[in-house]
Amino acid sequence: MQIGFIGLGNMGAPMAANLVKAGHQVRGFDTAGVVVEGVTQVQTGAEAAANAEAVITMLPNGAILQAVADQIIPHMQNGAVFIDCSTVDVDSARAVADQATSVGLLSVDAPVSGGIGGASAGTLTFMAGGSGLAFAKADPLFDIMGQKAVHCGEAGAGQAAKICNNMILGVTMIATCEAFALADKLGLDRQKMFDVVSTSSGYSWTMNAYCPAPGVGPSSPADNGYQPGFAAELMLKDLRLSQQAADSADADTPMGHAATALYEQFVETEDGLGQDFSAMLPRFEKRGRS
Repeated sequence: MQIGFIGLGNMGAPMAANLVKAGHQVRGFDTAGVVVEGVTQVQTGAEAAANAEAVITMLPNGAILQAVADQIIPHMQNGAVFIDCSTVDVDSARAVADQATSVGLLSVDAPVSGGIGGASAGTLTFMAGGSGLAFAKADPLFDIMGQKAVHCGEAGAGQAAKICNNMILGVTMIATCEAFALADKLGLDRQKMFDVVSTSSGYSWTMNAYCPAPGVGPSSPADNGYQPGFAAELMLKDLRLSQQAADSADADTPMGHAATALYEQFVETEDGLGQDFSAMLPRFEKRGRS
């Protein structure tokens, strides 16, 4: 398949590389001029999209996505599929889908879970929104770049699933970090707490698979000085998207709102920028009740 790939950053570059390894022809464009082995580097997004059967984007936000869509959609061939793997607001995803389908293109919003490691290993999970026909055309590519793809519904459903999932993740990580900090102050050994909670009703992904306490549970960024697997600023981005969506849908999300405020403080006024989102634990360790 001839594929255009726009956005060859930390996630996009290994995703494009895996498509090349699977035998596809990939033309890539990135404003930073990133070179990926096996990917034919082109000078514009329109050049990457021209005559491609599929165009994949991995971009920072909805405004950039809509700007790129304006540039590339006129150059895409009828019946091609536009697969956006960015994490953006639902309204932007739906606007781009409407724009694409209005000129005879297929469109899928397919944000991912799995981070840079998953992108490199080809083990991402894709949360996809769009028509059944569009998903069917994109699914073989999802199989190459990931280990699971879920068709969540019509346009925007993929972004909705990602936003809801990561709101849960942000809230749960804060609760897990708070609990470890409280355990410390109560004199409860961290390993003992993990042994109890990881097999009790407090079980969660943030405790059992991504424990924020160094030396406890499976290896995680906490064991590497909180070097990011998933950066705190990216969690903040996703939490803000969740609250933007909640405002749009008139949904009451007090825990999501509180998590957004805490990560905003952590990233923008404390030392969270550039750290893993689980570095909330040392933050709480240093704080008292006030």
